[in-house]
Amino acid sequence: MESLLPFLLFAFVASITPGPTNILVMSHSSRRGLTATLPIILGACLSAALVVLVVGLGVGETLLRYPRVQQAMAWAGVLWLSWLAWQIFRSTPPSLDAAAARNDDFNVYGAAGLQLINPKVWMMAVAVVSVFAGGGENTARMVMLSLAFLLVSLPCMTAWGLLGVGSARFFGSPRAFRRMNAGLASLLLLSAWLAVLV
Repeated sequence: MESLLPFLLFAFVASITPGPTNILVMSHSSRRGLTATLPIILGACLSAALVVLVVGLGVGETLLRYPRVQQAMAWAGVLWLSWLAWQIFRSTPPSLDAAAARNDDFNVYGAAGLQLINPKVWMMAVAVVSVFAGGGENTARMVMLSLAFLLVSLPCMTAWGLLGVGSARFFGSPRAFRRMNAGLASLLLLSAWLAVLV
């Protein structure tokens, strides 16, 4: 367990640094609030922890053997993120209308699905397994690492949700909110396309 602290630091950095899912969480919470965003946060974090677990149990080796699968995942992810960026760009400022607040394109299943097709999450999981799993297939250790990753990623992604709530208060006017949405959509597009072009 001497590698637990370095693993926790790795999990923190992997979870807190800006990325497509964090930007989507921030955008969603700025429009719908933190309470409505918590299921999305939970879905994304559970899905990423599941990827760590299945990679640790051997799926990662298969993924590394088939680069075309990685490439297909990357392009599927980029196209979906581009569509989500367009949805953010054209979204309207928050509404007090409860029916409008319930109508949202990004939900818990979308967040979980994004993590499952995100090649960066899979490569992060491969790094976790190769560096921190300790050689050999150890199911109990992989379950523990996956759980630790989940426990670290939940507050990190919640911080992005809180940042979104705070930004909605800061950008109070509809015009400022549209500018923020345009900026978030641009960041999402940039982070998505850089992943496949670099």
